[in-house]
Amino acid sequence: MSDHAHWRAYLAIVTVRCRMLLQYRAAAIAGFGTQLFWGFIKVMVFVAFYASAVSEPPMTFTEVLVYIWLGQALLALLPWNVDAEIATQIRTGSVAYELLRPLDLYRFWFARTLAFRLAPTTLRMLPMLAFTFLLLPVTPLADWALPPPASVMSGLMFVVSVVATLFLSAAFTMIMHVTLIWTVSGEGINRMMPGIVPVLAGLIVPLPLFPEWLQGFLYWQPFRGMADVPFRIYSGHIPADAALAEIGLQWGWVAVLIAFGIWLLDRARHRLVVQGG
Repeated sequence: MSDHAHWRAYLAIVTVRCRMLLQYRAAAIAGFGTQLFWGFIKVMVFVAFYASAVSEPPMTFTEVLVYIWLGQALLALLPWNVDAEIATQIRTGSVAYELLRPLDLYRFWFARTLAFRLAPTTLRMLPMLAFTFLLLPVTPLADWALPPPASVMSGLMFVVSVVATLFLSAAFTMIMHVTLIWTVSGEGINRMMPGIVPVLAGLIVPLPLFPEWLQGFLYWQPFRGMADVPFRIYSGHIPADAALAEIGLQWGWVAVLIAFGIWLLDRARHRLVVQGG
């Protein structure tokens, strides 16, 4: 099979998986309701925080609103869980069939993972943005609505950054998938990552609000590119003329995590035991 045919196959995998995952509309509606509720809770917490602040915070309340509502809209994009089907394949040994496909296993799983992150995010993002950006401004809670991008260029750079976020999240999720070959069950990872990723990505507290002595570490760790970078580009906290450098850092982490994932999968394939063989 030629390289062109291979890439067409991977694109077809993404398309088919997205179509399948987009069918889970009831789960998306429930997720939207839950995330909207928690979004309002977070807004109320920060309303109280800014009302009692004794010094000027490093972010305005409007910039924090962007953080909150985009964080709720794009929550499913973060690598906080693994694909249950891949975990089942590894646990039952049917991953052996995947090794027989005329496709590279890493690329095959990566295509599935892109769809695994993209489709649920799309289902929840659209109603969340419609409510917070279009409906909320015409209610008594207009001050809590999602504001528009700081500028047209900020909006365009935000879209570019979100694409990088998708690949960055998929690359990290792939590392989680490969580690299942050693841990077998995905329950440990599924319990651990929701407590780590949102904090380091900035969904619990926006990263600029952390103490100054932590900013160096927070800037260089990969999870920042999964939320902090695109959200601050949207709000203008990262100026549009500085956005390309931040997006470049996102793609740098994508390259590092993909390279590490390929190396880790190569090691795992030599240690994989299926049905005792």
